Amino acid sequence: MTLEDRLTKLEGIVEATLKLLPDRVAALEAEVRGLRQEMRAEVQGLRQEVKAEVEGLRQEMRAEVQGLRQEIQAALQELGQEQRAEIQALRQEMHTLVNTAFNRLMLLFTGVAVILALLTLLR
Repeated sequence: MTLEDRLTKLEGIVEATLKLLPDRVAALEAEVRGLRQEMRAEVQGLRQEVKAEVEGLRQEMRAEVQGLRQEIQAALQELGQEQRAEIQALRQEMHTLVNTAFNRLMLLFTGVAVILALLTLLR
């Protein structure tokens, strides 16, 4: 086969390929368009699923935070009541101790007064 025959044969192959190419490109474009539409629909669906999931998680978190807030408030109230009761008990104990100390001082002063009275009488 000569170079010219080979070139002629190659030209025929190229022409045949070029004739098929527009149809194949058009088919490929249509397929790409279809894939784009499918992808957009899938992405939109995923977007909606993610939004719904995020909203559900947001509501769960709000409920959880509200529950924790109530637990903390209850614990703080209980702690406050315990502290108030303890302060009241300490106040009562201090009052008792002060009264006891006052009574002892009164007895001591009474004793001192009696001793002074006796010393005055004995003089």
